[in-house]
Amino acid sequence: MPTYQYKAVDARGVAQSGIVDAVNEQEAVKQLRDRALIPIRVEPGFEAATQKKRALFQSKKVSSDQLLAITRDMANLMKSGLALDRALEILVGLADTPAVGAMLQGIRDEVRGGATLSQALERRPQVFTKLYANMVRAGEASGNLGGVLDRLTEFQERSRELRQTVVSAIVYPSIVLGVAGLAIAALVIFVLPQFDAMFKDNSKAMPAATQFVLSASKWLRVNWWMLPVMVFVPIWLVKLRLNSVRGRARWHARKLTMPLFGELTQKIEVARLSRTLSTLLNSGVSLLPALGIVKETITNVVLAASLDGVTAKLREGRGLGTPLMETGLYPKLAVHMVKVGEETGQLPTMLTKVADIYERDVQVSVKRLMTFLEPILLLFVALIIGGIIGSVLMGMMSLSDFAG
Repeated sequence: MPTYQYKAVDARGVAQSGIVDAVNEQEAVKQLRDRALIPIRVEPGFEAATQKKRALFQSKKVSSDQLLAITRDMANLMKSGLALDRALEILVGLADTPAVGAMLQGIRDEVRGGATLSQALERRPQVFTKLYANMVRAGEASGNLGGVLDRLTEFQERSRELRQTVVSAIVYPSIVLGVAGLAIAALVIFVLPQFDAMFKDNSKAMPAATQFVLSASKWLRVNWWMLPVMVFVPIWLVKLRLNSVRGRARWHARKLTMPLFGELTQKIEVARLSRTLSTLLNSGVSLLPALGIVKETITNVVLAASLDGVTAKLREGRGLGTPLMETGLYPKLAVHMVKVGEETGQLPTMLTKVADIYERDVQVSVKRLMTFLEPILLLFVALIIGGIIGSVLMGMMSLSDFAG
């Protein structure tokens, strides 16, 4: 039977941890509640042990995964009726790393000193975004901090899934190209020199392709240090260009019109915008300040800048859907759904549906993109390696003709 490692508190708020045998996570939670314990975190035993090992190598910064765990644990504690001060005290004891423990201890001390939780979070912008702090403030104002933290947990989980989907689209081609580059470099630097002696006295008989490949091999053996320069200097120049406001704006505008990638970029940003805005509105943040917070979560500067005009028109009473449509930057389906949400008074609900639709579309688009790119990458690598091998074979055939 699987084992689950748990962290929980009893009726007095005393933290406990241990292992239970259960068929699934729901059964493990039920067992804890039958013991009059409040479950905070329930994880498969192997996963929990792996996380502990990883903690030894973690940096001094608080990661997004750690922030997600903190948010989930605090939501569970607050919904169980514990006071904020006691909940923070328990979280300090449950901290997995010194960095997390020190941060939580600082927050607890500030709350004990009279600060609100949102104020304590705002003093740590490197960990807690404006989105996070404003949602907590809304939860404090409404007296529903536990529910708001629950929404924050769901928002972080959805954001992580979206981020992982995008990263998966980048990692595979990078690995293929990296391995192919190493294979080609090894072939050119270590294998081709073996043919130098064979072709040394017969250079006139060699085809141009063979001469070019062997010359490139000799150059690389002497100037091997140029390889990292040839790789990293263009990357550095591109980053330098993107660090400028004009260069970044041009690149982001071009990204929206690129075949395949443009549509994917648009869907990712729309999913992020809709999910963030719906989470804020559901937590009690009004639309105008919510749009200002959403703008900071949009990574494409062209789409982010368009929200300035949308906000100005919203202040004039023109609503949200019509200004979004006038930008011409957002999918018509998403904008029409926003308009329907405004007309029916269900804007947060409709924005959640928009986010769900486009997050699924991102997953489908990434799969299609990978299906399209995989054979192209393999063909590209095969042509290069095949060209090198073919040039050597042509040289050997020319030697045979010359000898004959």
